[in-house]
Amino acid sequence: MKFVSGLAGLALCASQAWAADVNRSGGPYVPTPPTVVDAMLELAAVGPRDFVIDLGSGDGRIVLAGATRHKARGMGVDIDGELVELANASARRLGVAERVEFHKQDVFATDVSRATVLTLYLLPGMMESLKPKLLKELRPGTRIVSHDFDFGEWKPDRTVEVATPEKYDLSGSWTSAVHLWKVPAAVDGAWQVNAAGGAPLRLELKQRFQRFEGRLVRDSQTQELRDAHIDGVHIRFSVAGPNGGLEVYAGVVDGERISGEINVKGRAQAARWTASRLQAVSDR
Repeated sequence: MKFVSGLAGLALCASQAWAADVNRSGGPYVPTPPTVVDAMLELAAVGPRDFVIDLGSGDGRIVLAGATRHKARGMGVDIDGELVELANASARRLGVAERVEFHKQDVFATDVSRATVLTLYLLPGMMESLKPKLLKELRPGTRIVSHDFDFGEWKPDRTVEVATPEKYDLSGSWTSAVHLWKVPAAVDGAWQVNAAGGAPLRLELKQRFQRFEGRLVRDSQTQELRDAHIDGVHIRFSVAGPNGGLEVYAGVVDGERISGEINVKGRAQAARWTASRLQAVSDR
C-alpha cells in the first residue's frame, strides 16, 4: 500500500535524524513494522469511535494508521522533538491533522484518561513502571496493546504472533508478539448483594488484575466462587445455589455498584441482582 511505503520512508528518515543525546528510557527508537501496526490496531478492534494514544510514538505511524485506515482520533507523545515534528507533518500531509496530534512529552506526564485504546512499544522496565499509572488513570474497559513486551504478572488477555522477518537482524526472531489487555474494573473488597425475593448477601472478593477469587455468604453459609473473571467492566462468577443448582452471576461494574442477571440451569427466566460496595480492600 502507498501509505505503508510512505511510513517506511518516514521511518528511515526519522532513524537517520534521531539525535543520540536524547534520553530514551523506554528504549532506542525502533520503528514498529507495518504488519505489526496492522495487527495492533486489529487486535484492539479500533474504529471511528476510538481515541488512540501511543506512548513513545516515534514517527507517529500507529496513530496515523488508526486515523487513515480506521477513522479513529488520537494522540502520540515522544521525547524526541524531531520525531514529533515529523509525525505532525505527516498528519498534515495525510489530511488527518484535525483528528490526530503529536506532542513532545514524557510519557509519565501524559494525561492518558482520554484513551479508549492505548498502544506501546517500550522496554520491560518502562512497561512495569507505567503499569500503576495505567491502572489508575485509564477507564475500565480501555484496551491496551503492546508490541513484544508485557506487564509481567499482569498477564495479557490475548496474544498473537506476527511474522516480522525484517526484525531478525535486530532481535534474532522472525516473529513479533502483540499483546492485548482490557483494563479491569476494580472490584476488590466487600459488597452487599441484593437479588429479587431474597435477603441481602455478602460478596467478598480478592482481585489480582482481571482475575479474582472470593466467596458469597448466604444465611451464614459460605460458598466459594467458581470461574471468576473480569473483562473490562463485565464481571462473571458462579456459585452453588441453595437448591443444589449452579447459579451464574453476570454483571456490569459501574464504580461502586454492580448490576446484572443470575442464570440457573433449568430456570426459564433470569433473576436480577445488584451489589453495592461496602469496603474496598486494596488496589489491583
